[in-house]
Amino acid sequence: MEFNENFILGCSAIGAGLAVIAGIGPGVGQGIAAGYGASAVGRNPGAQGKIMSTMLLGQAVAETTGLYGLLIAMLLLFVKPFTN
Repeated sequence: MEFNENFILGCSAIGAGLAVIAGIGPGVGQGIAAGYGASAVGRNPGAQGKIMSTMLLGQAVAETTGLYGLLIAMLLLFVKPFTN
């Protein structure tokens, strides 16, 4: 079955939009982590170094999901392997 090039490009654009939605989860998760980190430092200022390093490591790991979604979206938009 042959598909029209415009159909393939349209499906790629829809897929890219869905892939970018993956950025919502890390944004919410990082905001919650930053809020809890700030609350923990407020309760125990002496443990600021440990709290901040643990929080930043967790945020870096959470951010990978959003970056993978962005990478997939860019591949779908700019690399068109199914077109002639």
